[in-house]
Amino acid sequence: MNEIDAIIHRLQENEKVSKKFQIVETKILTILNFKDLFEVLLTEIRNEFQIPYVWITMIRNSEVSSLIESIGKSDILKENINIIGKTSFMELVGEQKSPTLINTNLKPYFKLLPRNKKFFFKSIAVAPITIDGQVIGSLNQADSSVSRFQPGIDTSLLEQLAIKVSLCLSNVTAHEKLRLLTCNDPLTGLLDYSVTEKILKREFFRSKRYSTPLSFVYIDIDYLKKINETYGRDCGDDLLIHFSDVMRKICRQSDIISRFGDDEFTIIMPQTDLKNAYILIDRIVAQLKTNPCSSREFDIPVTFSYGIISSEDEAIDRWSLLVSKAKDLLSINRSDRKDPPKEMGKSRNPKIIKLPASANPSRDN
Repeated sequence: MNEIDAIIHRLQENEKVSKKFQIVETKILTILNFKDLFEVLLTEIRNEFQIPYVWITMIRNSEVSSLIESIGKSDILKENINIIGKTSFMELVGEQKSPTLINTNLKPYFKLLPRNKKFFFKSIAVAPITIDGQVIGSLNQADSSVSRFQPGIDTSLLEQLAIKVSLCLSNVTAHEKLRLLTCNDPLTGLLDYSVTEKILKREFFRSKRYSTPLSFVYIDIDYLKKINETYGRDCGDDLLIHFSDVMRKICRQSDIISRFGDDEFTIIMPQTDLKNAYILIDRIVAQLKTNPCSSREFDIPVTFSYGIISSEDEAIDRWSLLVSKAKDLLSINRSDRKDPPKEMGKSRNPKIIKLPASANPSRDN
């Protein structure tokens, strides 16, 4: 192979590797919790690059490690993360931000391994990860081949991946801090309106930065006022709790659900286009049709109006328009697609309970 052929071959191989890194990056950019982030990240690296050993090392008492320890470690975190003292970490990695490749004198690097794990490797790549410019740990890859991570080979793509991981960790950390520190709605346990706008603003800028879709759903429960008047406020509360539980069951872990008002809810859907947002709403509708709210002696059907908007809409050039446009669409979309039922609930006695004759049959919240 002449020199030109060798250069072309190397460029082709680099392009293949770059595409694999892009696959990994795409799958981790929208994850908002530690467990899923580390599970997807490490699994994808192992699968895409055929690397047997991939794990994370964190410096103890850093912001990320403290959060991970405060929320409790899952089996995935225990098996794939090691938290060590800063002195031990810095002796091996130092303050440098670029990856280090080692294939000799590996014993000192055993300190980076997850506890009670035995990896039989002959070369290792240690890529520092940072938050706000400070090294807080490393993404580690190891192989039984002595030449896999041989010092001197190009580490630019590995460095780019470490930067993406650092960015994702920063986003997840911000989300977990909000989840831990903000007050939830006392009735439903969902996030309350005070943090919804902060999260929506952050997710909107992320969607624009990475050219990924973001959908926002504004929901208004139908006839809640009539239900409170007819059956009592306790039944109305039961309906709100039931609706919240159904949304939790149907929505993905990456979706952010909140109670925005007395009978209003929102769903923020990262990396979700309009088509898939409507699919999710249809699933919620189907679940509610087969599972009415059982409150006291009544089975009460749950219907709602909703507006769905996406950041892909060219007219949406700021995050606040997601809220206002979604509200504007409330009058268009109804989960039951028909006028309110005359019989709002059925007693399991089985006595039929009807609304008062004076009740206005039009939509009333």
